[in-house]
Amino acid sequence: MVHFTVITVTYNAGDKLKETVTNGLRQTYDNYEILIKDGMSTDNSLSLIPESEKIRVDIREDKGIYDAMNQAVKEALGEYIIFMNCGDYFYDEHVLENVAKVIEENPGRGIYYGDAYFRLSKEVIHMPGEITDFVCFRHIPCHQACIFAKELFEDKAFDLSYKIRADYEFFLRQYYEKEIRPFYTGLVIADYEGGGYSETKENRRRDKEEHREITNKYMPKSKVRKYRFIMVITLQPLRHWLAQRSCFAGIYDRIKTAIYKK
Repeated sequence: MVHFTVITVTYNAGDKLKETVTNGLRQTYDNYEILIKDGMSTDNSLSLIPESEKIRVDIREDKGIYDAMNQAVKEALGEYIIFMNCGDYFYDEHVLENVAKVIEENPGRGIYYGDAYFRLSKEVIHMPGEITDFVCFRHIPCHQACIFAKELFEDKAFDLSYKIRADYEFFLRQYYEKEIRPFYTGLVIADYEGGGYSETKENRRRDKEEHREITNKYMPKSKVRKYRFIMVITLQPLRHWLAQRSCFAGIYDRIKTAIYKK
């Protein structure tokens, strides 16, 4: 039976921590734990979480989000890890039950991923059924919609030299160095709040710099130049704007999904 650890890292998250944990406890699947990694919060957020034997709390200092995630992975008891940020939820109460079935029927893939409902656009954003070089360059699944085998973190976890895109670097490292080929579950896994740390205005420049550094690290320069050119001529900034607006997001996602399936 597949055993999951749902990791939520938190620091002064207020009611969002309670909401995320309460949502996690609604899962119909039984073989999981919720591991809260708290970075010495000074608010009363920890006192608000419900009591449950499925919850463990690790309170200690960390150097930021990815350091906290690394610390939590080392304490996780599950064989598969899901990172669910404060303010994010499972899409419905059957997610872990359905993901467990997919893993049991398709063992040994290392990373399993699915789709996510984006609250900002009020639409489910569908991922392609196969991860390719261009998907790796353009837009990998958000980590809330990914399930990682814990063993992937044993050699090297998140690289703390990246402040915004350590999860992106980790994903590409698995794909290119370990030749992991993630498996598409076809499930909507996460209800994603959006507007997170990497999306704030002051971090957008660093986000672009880290994306450039990581893609140059793992992809041939010829492919990087090709994909950048494609993004420019296909009006990527405009498409991103459309994807964030509820009035356009559904139409945009349906067109994108149709193209992926061709």
